[in-house]
Amino acid sequence: MELFLLSNGKLSDESELLGYAKAQLVATLSRLKISSAVLVPYAIIRGDYDTRAADLGKTLGINVTSLHQFDDPVAAIEQAECILVSGGNTWLLNQMLHEKGIVVPIQRAVRERNVPYIGWSAGCNVATPSIRTTNDMPVRSSVVLPALGLFPVQINPHYIDAHLSGHMGETRDERLAEFCAINPKESVIALREGSLLQVSGNQLSYYSCKDQGFKVFCHGKDVQEYRDTKALTELVPFDCD
Repeated sequence: MELFLLSNGKLSDESELLGYAKAQLVATLSRLKISSAVLVPYAIIRGDYDTRAADLGKTLGINVTSLHQFDDPVAAIEQAECILVSGGNTWLLNQMLHEKGIVVPIQRAVRERNVPYIGWSAGCNVATPSIRTTNDMPVRSSVVLPALGLFPVQINPHYIDAHLSGHMGETRDERLAEFCAINPKESVIALREGSLLQVSGNQLSYYSCKDQGFKVFCHGKDVQEYRDTKALTELVPFDCD
């Protein structure tokens, strides 16, 4: 299995989409001799699908085509060399995955054909068992459908532990602690901006372009920050097989 689960698509001082992870992404695509990819664009609400595909093609150095350009989205996924899943609104994205009938085709492509999956923000959220730890608003009145479940642990992308002056609502830490209190058998990995989790075969690795760690939230345990995945695999159930 080849997964790249990124917290975000761009950094504030960066003009290139996925630029902070370009070296890792291009190295994997080159190793696997991949020349094209299909973009799943449905999380995008205020942008253009084809522009997003073109931007990704420039970063990755391959041909990227948005899924909306294909008459048969299922066949497009079944024939894809690589699957890119854009950030945007997680609720809309997950609903569209089900409406387009591509949940199982994506799962089979990644698990059975070893097709790389690269998802950021919303695309990272839907790679986990569910979208219950997204930061996004449910912009459509839809039920919480199961997500792709390619990665076995919930992720909270765009994680920030700052407490804004004047903000009287719950902090992100408090929200994630609430999730774990309601779901005591589940854990949440909190990914800061500019960071990613990579799965290659049965190897799990972590990268942060800002040299920052990630946090793991578990019910009944103190929240700690880590920089290596050895600590992560000891805390959460992980098996790529």
